[in-house]
Amino acid sequence: MDDETIVQLLWDRKEQGLEDMSAKYEKYCFSISCRIVNDKEDAKECVNDTWLNAWNSIPPSRPYNLAGYLAKLVRNISINCYNKKHTLKRGGDNIVVALDELSECIDSGSRVEESLELKLITDIITDFLASQDKTKRWIFLQRYFYMAEIKEIADRLEIKQGTVKSVLYRMRKQLKKWLEKEAIYL
Repeated sequence: MDDETIVQLLWDRKEQGLEDMSAKYEKYCFSISCRIVNDKEDAKECVNDTWLNAWNSIPPSRPYNLAGYLAKLVRNISINCYNKKHTLKRGGDNIVVALDELSECIDSGSRVEESLELKLITDIITDFLASQDKTKRWIFLQRYFYMAEIKEIADRLEIKQGTVKSVLYRMRKQLKKWLEKEAIYL
């Protein structure tokens, strides 16, 4: 079933939309969640919460890219789940490492949480990623949106882990300069 039909079913409050969405995107959302929470049961719960959030948010939202919309929902739910379970733990977990890497560019202080500034920063990062070649953009998104491990990224691209680390390091430095050029100092 195509995404427009699924969104229309959800818009019309038809439960068939949930069933079709689940059939099409369950594995996709589960893989995103599992990378973040690193627990199959928690990931299943996060995916179920994603379906509930999608049901409650469509309408009024009408996503034009259902896969991206669901990815964002499940990612945020999974990060919240992870944070609840690991509030005291600050070890070498993948999500902590990935977010710490990005902290060189973006501070998580209260300024970023203001919605207008967050929208501006989001737009600037989107422009930055659009300026990168497809492979670099894919590596960046896999690491910082989908929370994939460096080894996993390297294996999928059939390159060395050191190459992935170098690409990410250079991109973080470029992103920091890009943000400063746009007068975003965090």
